Amino acid sequence: MSENQKKIWITGASSGIGKALAEKFALEGWKVAISARRKEILDEMSKSKNISSYPLDVTNQEQINNVFLKIINDFGDLDLCVFSSGTYDPKLEQEINIKQNKFVMETNFFGVLYCIKSVEKYFKDKKDGHISIVSSIAAYRGLPNSSGYGPSKAALTNLTESLYFDFKKHNVRISLVSPGFIKTPLTDKNEFPMPFIKSPEFAAEKMYNGLTKGKAFEIHFPKALTVLLKFLRILPYRIYLFLIDKSVKR
Repeated sequence: MSENQKKIWITGASSGIGKALAEKFALEGWKVAISARRKEILDEMSKSKNISSYPLDVTNQEQINNVFLKIINDFGDLDLCVFSSGTYDPKLEQEINIKQNKFVMETNFFGVLYCIKSVEKYFKDKKDGHISIVSSIAAYRGLPNSSGYGPSKAALTNLTESLYFDFKKHNVRISLVSPGFIKTPLTDKNEFPMPFIKSPEFAAEKMYNGLTKGKAFEIHFPKALTVLLKFLRILPYRIYLFLIDKSVKR
């Protein structure tokens, strides 16, 4: 491993955006640590050049801390972390399901928070580096049949905004990723039309460019969808709720 080789840790790397992103960074010459629950998929991915497997459960904080220490021991350094683990089941969100909502929040919000906590001191002491958090356009405003996923991503976006100020004082970049509809095992569960749906490879390309070449706080795509949703976000509740209500099939 070259001393000048950049190093990245990606969670949620066994499928969808995380998997495509790991493959993209490895192709670009980065040393990539990948984490997710599904060890067999990670081990298969690690047969490729520049990719190393570090399985974990993002809801297990002690396990996360141990994996991070192992990565630092193996890699010697980290330049960038992308925390992209998440879960979603639309069939369980058509009515309030407390057990499911707790699981979604534990994975989507606390799972990412645990990961951030594991690297916080390292990056602040280093006074350099970049932590990127993958949220969703579902965080922009409340949507129908999203009593767990939407709130978990909204909390994640708010957290990222908050952490930006704290980490900036230590010269550590915090960025937010807000993807639109990406064809993944999660979105395959949706039973409604998904406008401007894109491939994981499209997402990985946009994220790679934004993370390595751009300086913006938020990386959002596809613009045809996200710009529209950003406009809806600034509308008064009366107008927003009316428009969304009219768009929902009865």
